[in-house]
Amino acid sequence: MIQVLIMCAGGMSSSLIAKKVTEHFAAEGKEIHVEARGVSKSPIEKGEHDLYLISPQVRMYYKPFSELAAQLGRKIAEIPPQAYVPIPMGTEKLAKLIEDNL
Repeated sequence: MIQVLIMCAGGMSSSLIAKKVTEHFAAEGKEIHVEARGVSKSPIEKGEHDLYLISPQVRMYYKPFSELAAQLGRKIAEIPPQAYVPIPMGTEKLAKLIEDNL
């Protein structure tokens, strides 16, 4: 199973979005699990996920996290605002972003 982590401010809205995109992948028969976690510190160091995503509200962390990800050989991407909404269009955009970055 492919593991994806959305790094966000608190995890509330991101958890809903993660659940919806995980369900989207399951409906397509794809084994991609997405979860969300607040970024009090970088979870990249643990290396538990195949892809790390930075939510729009914490995009100021993208540069330091992307540098760390590069050092550790981890994949990372920013989520654009239009892919960060829990409606079908947003879910599809986020799913595409994930697949494009895996």
